[in-house]
Amino acid sequence: MNLLSFRLLSALLCVAWALPSAAQSAPAAPVADAFQPLDAAVRAGGFGRITSVVVAHRGKVVFERYYDDGGAEARRDTRSVGKTITGMLVGAAIADGRIAGVDAPVLPLLGRAQPPAHPDPRKDAMRIEDLLTMSGPLECHDENNFSRGHEERMYLVEDWVGFFLDLPIQGYPAWYRKPADAPYGRNFRYCTAGVTTLGAAVQAAVGERLDVYAQHRLFDPLGIQAPAWQFSPLGLPQGGGGLSLRSRDLLALGELYRNDGRHDGRQLLPKAWVEASRTPKAEVDAEAGIEYGYLWWLMRIPAGDTAVRSYAMNGSGGNSVQVIPELDAVVVVTTANFDMPQPHRNTLRLLSEQVVPALRGLAR
Repeated sequence: MNLLSFRLLSALLCVAWALPSAAQSAPAAPVADAFQPLDAAVRAGGFGRITSVVVAHRGKVVFERYYDDGGAEARRDTRSVGKTITGMLVGAAIADGRIAGVDAPVLPLLGRAQPPAHPDPRKDAMRIEDLLTMSGPLECHDENNFSRGHEERMYLVEDWVGFFLDLPIQGYPAWYRKPADAPYGRNFRYCTAGVTTLGAAVQAAVGERLDVYAQHRLFDPLGIQAPAWQFSPLGLPQGGGGLSLRSRDLLALGELYRNDGRHDGRQLLPKAWVEASRTPKAEVDAEAGIEYGYLWWLMRIPAGDTAVRSYAMNGSGGNSVQVIPELDAVVVVTTANFDMPQPHRNTLRLLSEQVVPALRGLAR
């Protein structure tokens, strides 16, 4: 995921239908007038290889189109979108009494027999919240090709958790902003290995594989079936990304947060956890107005004379699940724009030029 590229990222409806469970696939319906320009622009290739767009307004799907051969049932790899799901599972494990809270130290939860390389008291003090906010003490930065913790280096070894824990402590030369000098007291560095390790910590805490816990604790109640997980060479479900879901599954997860953790009358995640997750904890890009919560991107979408705020699950290629509170909307955009320069900016342009204006038309 390219962080620098995150400077980006009506007439009455002819048809509106209630949001079904994620297990159902809705038939194609006529495109409402407000969304005709969006559909035409995507079909014309104006936004590259968009594979699906699903928009829900006040809990009702108002636009749903698939632009690849997979259709509604395809499980699409939206890359780091899955990181946010790991954050949801942390909240579930805390609610279930398996993790004491975000201040719980990471190393005791993992219970590894072998101590990490480069021992340091700051490693011992590393907390769950450090990994949730991408601001821990270890030298890990996927946007720096020289970083020892770069995710591509992790994939070359068997033990992905050991890879992360063995990293040295991050240094702060004069030209780096120290955590004490940054908003919220955190230095944000995008680190897949840290979220991979966070997933392992949840797995150890709940006493069952991460994918199994996710299924009965979160996915089954939402109607999400047959998710396609990726695994490390040692069999660890990858909490750091690569989980393939249907677009309606992603919509259900976004709707869960739009509804403060409730689904079908049941509180799946504590409201307090949802609120904490979408509250700023670290600054990513001051100029673009991007901050970070608990594995949620807190964004500003330019649209006309005013911008709208959103919180989002984002992944490589410009894949995104956007929750836009002031428009009562959830938007899913899946793409195959992995080779496109600035793919997140491309998705932001789609939201800015097409989706938000259409939603504003509905809100009037």
